[in-house]
Amino acid sequence: MVFHEFSQQRKVSMAIKREHLLISGQVQGVSFRAYTEQKARALGLTGFVRNLSDGRVEVIAEGDESQLEILKRWCHEGSPQAVVNEVVTETQSPTGEFDEFRTAT
Repeated sequence: MVFHEFSQQRKVSMAIKREHLLISGQVQGVSFRAYTEQKARALGLTGFVRNLSDGRVEVIAEGDESQLEILKRWCHEGSPQAVVNEVVTETQSPTGEFDEFRTAT
């Protein structure tokens, strides 16, 4: 039984991915964070979105790889008033530290 539980935990951790995104352009003051949070929650992802002092928006998201791909594609478009110039992505090891997706300050 212990082996079975370990196998299940291993399968879950292998299925979860983590992406770090840095979005640049006109992405602050255009509800980008609110729309990103709404999209990520709808996709069942966990993590956060926040403004950076250099004008970019940072996203850390964990979840199913296919759902992360949808979020990454969405970030290239952004909120209705946003003008996205670039999205830099980095795949990282998932930590499981998040219970939900939220807007951080």
